[in-house]
Amino acid sequence: MLTILALIGSTRDIRLSVAVSQIISHRSAAVPRVARLAPHRSWMTILLMAACLLADGMHPALAATSLVHKKAPKFVRTDLENRRIDLESYRGKVVLLNFWATWCAPCKVEMPRFVEWQNKYGPRGLRIIGISMDDDEALVHTAYAELRLNYPVVMGDEKLGELYGGILGLPVTYLIDGHGRIQEVYRGEADLNRIETQLRSLLSNR
Repeated sequence: MLTILALIGSTRDIRLSVAVSQIISHRSAAVPRVARLAPHRSWMTILLMAACLLADGMHPALAATSLVHKKAPKFVRTDLENRRIDLESYRGKVVLLNFWATWCAPCKVEMPRFVEWQNKYGPRGLRIIGISMDDDEALVHTAYAELRLNYPVVMGDEKLGELYGGILGLPVTYLIDGHGRIQEVYRGEADLNRIETQLRSLLSNR
């Protein structure tokens, strides 16, 4: 398939289908709004948000979806408070793994609910991990404080995104059961009530 290449920062790239460029041209009226979200990185934002618009129509064999019912890829990172985050050490817990960015408006809508869930379900075994796909860690620290996040956030990159099937748009959330298997993937603006129902089911069965 023909692709276009969107450079992110100086070291990252995301390959999107030609359909993305068609969405951009057909929805040019939306571009100013996207630019306001991240004026210093408008093309990256436009392409990722266009990918979000495509998400509902993507083929079910999409790589991220193919990870469902498989072991979650392992990773070890250091979070914003210099704590070691090893996904393997969360075995026996239900993990909500959320890919996000500071310029992603839908991400900031759902994250306060994640804070509530960590407080409510943490004693029952829920662990939330945020993965920021920003380039500027300082912006992430600011958002972390403003949103009063009560769960660890690590800095992501292309390598980590590829482990999880390629992150074509944000947010992307994975629900991982106590055995380390991915049970569901949510892309874009998800139904938070549905996510909560599923994580409660996983907590009951772990």
